[in-house]
Amino acid sequence: MKSMLRFRTAKSQRWVYRLLNGLAIAGSVLLCSLLLLPRLPGIELLGIVPNWLLIWVVAWSMKRPVWQGMLAGAVLGTIRDSLSAPHSHYPIHLLSLTLVGFLTARLQKQRYIQEDFISVALIVFAMNAIAESIGAVCNFWQGFREWEAVWRDYQRIVLTSSLLSSLWAPVLYYPLNRWWQYIHALEQSGGK
Repeated sequence: MKSMLRFRTAKSQRWVYRLLNGLAIAGSVLLCSLLLLPRLPGIELLGIVPNWLLIWVVAWSMKRPVWQGMLAGAVLGTIRDSLSAPHSHYPIHLLSLTLVGFLTARLQKQRYIQEDFISVALIVFAMNAIAESIGAVCNFWQGFREWEAVWRDYQRIVLTSSLLSSLWAPVLYYPLNRWWQYIHALEQSGGK
């Protein structure tokens, strides 16, 4: 009887941990989405803000399988596309963030990276440059602008956005990573 009660308690604790983790994930995604909207002083540079959703996808994909990284990228890319819907009719961010999730998860699987602030900042810089490149090519293909105008803006946007995103990456990565490690440790120990 005691073992049955202990099993039910452990099972209910895992359910609570998963619920708390789900709330933390949803809350952090909501916060990142909301941070894209205002132009806060000290965060903006040349009218460009950090790509918070890309930072979140990189943080998530660092220790997850490829399919989870791609799924997170697709979901957050859809959110980002919905926030910029009046400006684009094509899912540019869906494509770019899905690729970011894939590449980041593959990097971790290949063990090319170590997990520290500098590595995370470099990965965010590179992934943001890739995502902005995809956006520039898609903008040209959509026929919104001439290639010269796209190329001129691309140079400014990719450098500024990548730099800002990589500098702000540890601010988002560290608490999320600590939380996920904590939840994982609790689930492994059975809540003891």
